[in-house]
Amino acid sequence: MDIAREAGELAQRRRTAGVAIAATKSAMADIVTEADREVEALIRGRLSAERPGDGFLGEESGSGDGTTDITWVVDPIDGTVNYAYGIPAYAVSIAAVRGVPVPDQWEALAGAVFSPATGELFHAAQGAGAWLYGRRLAVNAEPSPAGALIATGFGYNPATHAGDLERVARVMPMARDLRRIGAASLDFAYVASGRFDGYFERGLQPWDHAAGALLVAEAGGRTARVELDDMPGRPLFVTAGPGLFDALFAAALGS
Repeated sequence: MDIAREAGELAQRRRTAGVAIAATKSAMADIVTEADREVEALIRGRLSAERPGDGFLGEESGSGDGTTDITWVVDPIDGTVNYAYGIPAYAVSIAAVRGVPVPDQWEALAGAVFSPATGELFHAAQGAGAWLYGRRLAVNAEPSPAGALIATGFGYNPATHAGDLERVARVMPMARDLRRIGAASLDFAYVASGRFDGYFERGLQPWDHAAGALLVAEAGGRTARVELDDMPGRPLFVTAGPGLFDALFAAALGS
């Protein structure tokens, strides 16, 4: 939790400074790339000092094997495009997992998602619940009679957009409205805290969901990861409270 907060504060400082630098010296894309790397280096260094034998899996610096059965799965700035554009919806995501560091094979032990723009630190530990500001989180057991507030996201590969839009069309009949935040870790955190009833997206990477899925599980929700035949390696994720999950999963999957 402390490392996530420190990393998020660094990201926020670099974003503020980067705007001025980009205006005079460099492209904003370069500033964002450097910020990603710097924030991940801070996280990796802090974790190594605290847990020198553990493994590491990060978006920017890749994987590093450890001598224990614990791996830290890290997204230093989730929502990089938001970050680049100055949209205050990005987060630091850190999770500790046990076993083979592969989704569906690991056992998630702890996770933290920190939103620098709001100062919110969502955190969870296996069997100990999910928390925000000292308040235990709970998913919405049932959506409102007006319909479910559902979040989604879209990949940057144009070849996937038609399928994404078809998925949205299947989900919309059960939705009150749709939200597109642009940071998967926050989407999971918002399901865990009851701000969203559910969330679905295709193509998430391990660091996008490692902490967030634990938040949902510890808040009483469900998450599924399904590989689809048309584009292997781009699994579909669905997460929701118990009263919505089955219907949302079926609609997102097209079954």
